[in-house]
Amino acid sequence: MKKFKQLVLFLLVGLVVACNFTEEIYVNEDGSGKLSINFDGNEFMAMMSSLDTLKQEEAMDSTIVFKDLLKAKSDSISKLPVTEQEKLKNLEPFSMHMVMKPEEQVMKFELYREFKDISKINDAFNTFQSASSLSPTPGASSAQAPSMGSSNPATKVEYNFAGNKFSRTTKIIDQELFKKSIDSIASAEMFLSGSTYTFRYHFPRPVKNVNVEGATFSMDGKTMIYEVNFLDLMKTPEKLDLQVELED
Repeated sequence: MKKFKQLVLFLLVGLVVACNFTEEIYVNEDGSGKLSINFDGNEFMAMMSSLDTLKQEEAMDSTIVFKDLLKAKSDSISKLPVTEQEKLKNLEPFSMHMVMKPEEQVMKFELYREFKDISKINDAFNTFQSASSLSPTPGASSAQAPSMGSSNPATKVEYNFAGNKFSRTTKIIDQELFKKSIDSIASAEMFLSGSTYTFRYHFPRPVKNVNVEGATFSMDGKTMIYEVNFLDLMKTPEKLDLQVELED
């Protein structure tokens, strides 16, 4: 747990300094598949490489299966407020792979899960933020329940795949909280201006049409890659909704 807390600390700082995310989805013909959010913190590690604290960190390659973690902490979790329990429950289908190699300036995180119906999955990015805020309850021992901190989402992402149509849409569900989140990143715009969020979607059939300009495709036309500015995604998420039509 100690190493996990250290990695979370580096990740949270990295979210402010250099955000390069990839949202990757594999969709099968029957609507099942796999979703993952990848965070590349190598640039952050390079910037922080001179710090003695970072030099003292041990190399790590670890995977957390949240279903197992929550089961192990079930007794203490049951004593948490209902809202806390619900946040933790959202993590249950996910696993997180974490790699940190200070000497090689490598830091990567992947939050992933499989699904049977993409329309039923949680908002992956909000879930990633929740996983990043996971920490022991203040004053609690490592044997006690973890706490999610303040990770209430201001937006909600919905996925849908039916017939030959795929969509990813974003709704702002709390305007006041959304405004606060925008205000909170204003001071970090200089650092975030070059940060990216990449959509990498793998479909069972070639893509026929997509509603955005600048998307690229694999040779067989089944993989779509679309990169956007991270700040644009944060400030105007609904303007980056994706509508994809596949060949029949």
